[in-house]
Amino acid sequence: MNPSSICMPTSPSSSHSLLKPNRSSLLGVSLVPLKPLLSCPVKRRGHCLTTTRAILSTSRELVLKDFQERRALKIISGLRNLDRHNVASVVTAADKGGATHVDIACDPELVRLAISLTSLPVCVSSVDPSEFSPAVEAGALMVEIGNYDSFYELGVVFSPEQILNLTRETKRILPSVPLSVTVPHTLSLPDQVKLAELLEQEGADIIQTEGGKCSNPIGSGVLGLIEKATPTLAAAYSISGAVKIPVLCSSGISSVTAPMAITAGAAGVGVGSAVNKLNDVVAMIAEVRNIADSLNVSGTSKAAHKDKSLMCNQIL
Repeated sequence: MNPSSICMPTSPSSSHSLLKPNRSSLLGVSLVPLKPLLSCPVKRRGHCLTTTRAILSTSRELVLKDFQERRALKIISGLRNLDRHNVASVVTAADKGGATHVDIACDPELVRLAISLTSLPVCVSSVDPSEFSPAVEAGALMVEIGNYDSFYELGVVFSPEQILNLTRETKRILPSVPLSVTVPHTLSLPDQVKLAELLEQEGADIIQTEGGKCSNPIGSGVLGLIEKATPTLAAAYSISGAVKIPVLCSSGISSVTAPMAITAGAAGVGVGSAVNKLNDVVAMIAEVRNIADSLNVSGTSKAAHKDKSLMCNQIL
């Protein structure tokens, strides 16, 4: 989808060795909700549908569990990042560093790559709801409307009405798949809170904040890191007090400010450029580990789940 067809320009002028696949995915589930039903005998199709819904419900609960426990750490490779090597490095870093989720571009091939490298839930990001279904069929367990930073660089912003429409369409297409929606920092804090409340009413499961792109820290070191995270921390504090669903504090977050996000009311943090801009997978793993440790997120708590399948010929 052409971003300019749904967004508004801000100005007229803005026109390795560690990459070893484990080939497992959460629950061993391949989310293909339609094909299994087609393979079932007509007399058993109702049974298959009931079983499919039960497995989808279980998957949904597991994907959202870390958010509900306020310990989520989502590592983000980037909405427009289609570099397989970089994405593989980011996914590996998330897996080895102790993250709870990984967020990649909404591309089925990248999803298949990601689930060959990690058992973490894979989230895909897009601003085009029609792109989600193929990614979910490939194995993504969560979808995200957001990660708008790359569009800001093009002079493009999203209005509340556009985001609400994208949310409604996504819920229409994938009503059972966990949905996260980013509230843009281009809105004032009161307007961010209002949009978050409306998104909750539309069925969003998670609200994600942002703000790193609008922050211009003056200080260096720890002071600079805190200044960098101030806008998204403020959004997390304001929004978490207004909605009942989890809030993920993202953009400009580091190991210094991740615990502050939790204190501010967030259910977890999303980290992008602090990891995906590093050139070495070992450095990426170390950074993820630093952030995970700051949140007391233990990678060892991720016990292996029993393999399940949605294929009706295995359910019968």
